[in-house]
Amino acid sequence: MSGDVTSRAWAYLSRVAEPPHALLAALVDQVGPVEAADRVRRGAVAPELAQHTEARREIDAAADDLELLARRGGRLITPDDLEWPGLAFAAFDGRGTPKKPDHRPPLVLWALGPARLDQVAERAAAIVGTRAATAYGELVAADLAAGLTERDVAVVSGGAYGIDGAAHRATLAADGTTVAVLAGGIDIAYPAGHSALLHRIGCYGLLLTEYPPGVRPVRYRFLTRNRLVAALAGATVVVEAGLRSGAANTAAWARQLGRPVAAVPGPVTSAASVGCHALLRERADLVTRADEVVELMGRVGELAAEPARPATPLDGLSLAERQVYEALPGRGLATVDQIAVASGLAPAQVFGPLALLEVAGLAQRREAGWGIVRGARKLV
Repeated sequence: MSGDVTSRAWAYLSRVAEPPHALLAALVDQVGPVEAADRVRRGAVAPELAQHTEARREIDAAADDLELLARRGGRLITPDDLEWPGLAFAAFDGRGTPKKPDHRPPLVLWALGPARLDQVAERAAAIVGTRAATAYGELVAADLAAGLTERDVAVVSGGAYGIDGAAHRATLAADGTTVAVLAGGIDIAYPAGHSALLHRIGCYGLLLTEYPPGVRPVRYRFLTRNRLVAALAGATVVVEAGLRSGAANTAAWARQLGRPVAAVPGPVTSAASVGCHALLRERADLVTRADEVVELMGRVGELAAEPARPATPLDGLSLAERQVYEALPGRGLATVDQIAVASGLAPAQVFGPLALLEVAGLAQRREAGWGIVRGARKLV
């Protein structure tokens, strides 16, 4: 019974003030959720908190909200639960950085899906970007998401059109774990065109919001929501973004919380990549592969593999061998003396490199002199 009372208190407090609210959180920390809910209902709180809760304190939809959540198979995650990602949210208590008004963890979280939030937050990366994504941006987002899934990294995003949707879909297609952090109630499919995608995320990953059921998404709630995307991820990757965008706002939150920020470069002529290029100028990490994202947010020693580089037969040559090879004419033959002049080496120093080049199949000796192997083009 006490659990029901406590859950209803948390649910009531979730609706009574626009989250996150520092004074409300402080009251809960001081007296607990049940007593805090009772005081707010009666208006027996400090004047400033009373002013912020006056419009909603008589609205108690907690029982209905929890019933709706239960019907959908969801749960209310509170700081009292083992699933609460305390380590991830500890970043909000960081010192030495100027605080925004909403620089606070959520009071509670409304969740739907089989993934456990505390486990997800241990190894997750955020992939965010513009809604007006290009084909290039969606391809890169999907490739990064699939690569992160292969490396056992959960993908966090905002459920929006464009880059967010591409990241979510690719993660689901790869049987990975993806989290959509919403800017409205758990029962509000927004955008409506992603209702099927959000349903799949709720079935196989995790839908998450600090807003109670029925709350509609509006612009400022998206900006507030972005701090949770950044907090739950070990690194935030911006794939495409304008100069002023939600993705850039999420990147700013990641920096505020001490998380790595990375950006994917795009064509300099693409308006969709202007925000990414600005982030790179501000010293965001440049990433093009999932390995590089894992290196930013992974465990100690978890480094990106060196990319394969094109190899040529010249790679293993010594300096003298290279000098001699490059002294050989592209066509025709040259004598040892001519090779010595062209390479800058003494004639006696040319014979050894020529012999090694011959063994390597790069040069051949004829009666009139030395040349490159017939049929092979000159390597540079």
